[in-house]
Amino acid sequence: MNMENYHQHVTILGWIHIAFGILFTLCGAGILLFFAGIGAASGEPEAMAVLSVIGAVSSAFLLLVGIPGLLAGYGLLQRKGWGRILAIVISVLDLFNFPVGTLVGGYGLWVLTAEPSTAYFGSAPLTA
Repeated sequence: MNMENYHQHVTILGWIHIAFGILFTLCGAGILLFFAGIGAASGEPEAMAVLSVIGAVSSAFLLLVGIPGLLAGYGLLQRKGWGRILAIVISVLDLFNFPVGTLVGGYGLWVLTAEPSTAYFGSAPLTA
């Protein structure tokens, strides 16, 4: 794989991580609004409190999952070594998210552990 080709793969992977990070963040906000809205519509104070907590916890989890993807995508697009390492960790975790995450995780590992990564990111290659 030549350097220009490698640059395209890293750019694609960076935007994939950003897109998934945005998707998780928006889903988190939507879940929070959905559960809080159902609680408010019920008119019951207990239901409102319980559903708001469920929405807040679910939203916090999705933010916790989405923000590292946003950071990894940004790091990849800026050719930062830390972005590469973070994206590798996220790619390994993505492997367990069948079927789309498995494809993204495999693609990420293929791109980020390839030979040109040393020259592209200016760090030591990762070998198995």
